[in-house]
Amino acid sequence: MDMNLLCKPEALSIIEELGQKRVNGKVVHYELTCGIDFRFLTPEIAQALKASRFQNIRLAWDWFYKDQLRIKDTVQMLTKAGYRPRDIMVFMLCNWKIPYSECMKKLDLLKVWNVQVCDCYFDNQTRNIQPVYWSKPEIDDFNRRCRKHNQLVNFRMDPEVT
Repeated sequence: MDMNLLCKPEALSIIEELGQKRVNGKVVHYELTCGIDFRFLTPEIAQALKASRFQNIRLAWDWFYKDQLRIKDTVQMLTKAGYRPRDIMVFMLCNWKIPYSECMKKLDLLKVWNVQVCDCYFDNQTRNIQPVYWSKPEIDDFNRRCRKHNQLVNFRMDPEVT
């Protein structure tokens, strides 16, 4: 589910209602497929997401590095609600108006916070990404660094070292 559920005024009641749902007597687990907009997350909503079995939490960091304190506060809200840092994924919009160098700085912070990153490419490109605002070498390098970063978060070591 998604398309920014949290921006709805009734988001908390929707999340709580979903937490009560059962299918054939079994609980339901949920995911938000788009990244949470940090402007709408509150400690109460973070707690409700966890209590209502929302998994694989994704957070959007589409804009600038200067938003780092708000992103950090959001990560801390989610961990305080019971999510492990490595179960949080931060979406970063790449090959867009935010320069490669700024996304590299954001990636460095995500290493410190030990959260995963999902490099999302402008215009919903997934394969054979065409340069729009970044060069092809920047795209390839950033993609490689994100994959390596996630391996380190998930495995706590580099699985490619033999």
